[in-house]
Amino acid sequence: MQDNSEMKYDFDTLIDRRGTGSYKWDSAEERDVIPMWVADMDFRVAPPIVEALEAKVKEGIFGYTYVPEDFYAAVIEWFQRRHGWEIKRDSILYTSGVVPAISAIIKALCRPGDGVLVQTPVYNCFFSSIRNNGCEVIENRLIYNNGIYSIDFEDFEKKISGGKVKIFLLCNPHNPSGRVWSVDELKKLGDICKKHNIPIVSDDIHCELVYPGFKYTPIASLFESKEIDIITCVSSSKSFNTAGLQIACIITDNDEMRAKIDRAININEVCDVNPFGVAGLIAAYRNGLPWLEQLVEYLHENYKALREFFEERMPYLKIIPIEATYLVWVDCSALNVKSQLIEDHLLANSKVWINAGTHYGAAGEKFIRINIATSRTRLMEGLERIHKGIESIRELHS
Repeated sequence: MQDNSEMKYDFDTLIDRRGTGSYKWDSAEERDVIPMWVADMDFRVAPPIVEALEAKVKEGIFGYTYVPEDFYAAVIEWFQRRHGWEIKRDSILYTSGVVPAISAIIKALCRPGDGVLVQTPVYNCFFSSIRNNGCEVIENRLIYNNGIYSIDFEDFEKKISGGKVKIFLLCNPHNPSGRVWSVDELKKLGDICKKHNIPIVSDDIHCELVYPGFKYTPIASLFESKEIDIITCVSSSKSFNTAGLQIACIITDNDEMRAKIDRAININEVCDVNPFGVAGLIAAYRNGLPWLEQLVEYLHENYKALREFFEERMPYLKIIPIEATYLVWVDCSALNVKSQLIEDHLLANSKVWINAGTHYGAAGEKFIRINIATSRTRLMEGLERIHKGIESIRELHS
């Protein structure tokens, strides 16, 4: 293992990603748009990852990939060291991403017409993964009160016990609210699912991007495997900015359930992964921690800079306090316009691209989501553009 603890990493340099095939940067028709939408960071990845990929390139042959024992060991060691979660080697399945993983799990455990419970507003691909498998989205809307999100446990148990729901799809940390669910909240969710024999599928892709004062807990670490079926989806992709390498893990101790999911992975043709994804994950988990720690510090400073900007320049909009992720959720109800109108107006008139809240379900109306994972200079320019666009919306609709 390399010692990178003394190295200072650069998150300030402006990197021009236009023309590189970047989904985030090359999707806009106009070149002067600042994209602050899709969950993709503008930072160069940790040097150990680059070195691992360079070594793989030098091999010069990129055939079908055999996933080595080092891959499993890196995953097991990381979650044990970071989160005190004991993962068994045989509990791990690999696939090309968390979204394909969720889709395969739904295919494996549900039949068309079954209900999948989600806590809205929630990551938009949850909806498509459920519907693409012919299943029904069942919503347990989060309680929004004075800028804080919490769980409506009474409604949760009502939906779980109604006979329609076959799995509960959890997002921890939660996207887009930024909540890191507490141990008490997770235990209560798990106890209700255990009582009604409903498996939990937990998307934990943002689990390393947690801010000071908060702690991520894998829900699977709180229960014995014989008590309840929990399937956890993890990846190094969000934390280490390697989504294009396409690698993820599905973790469950239930042998029968894992076999069904493995079969669904093959049916969905997402059973093969590329050699760069395997090498990148091993390097990230083995040697990427110092870079990750500095990244989280930088993101937290970005978040504080955004809060200060909104408080001074747009105090009529409410920033939802985030505990994790680099995705800031903003209450725009004071504007009294639809969130899609805000997205469209900012893109067309201010050349800044944010996400309308309705991408995350009807509960996201009146909200927008802003990606702050970029250099401080670009962040501030983007905020200036957002301010200009919001002010023009206020003038148009006053």
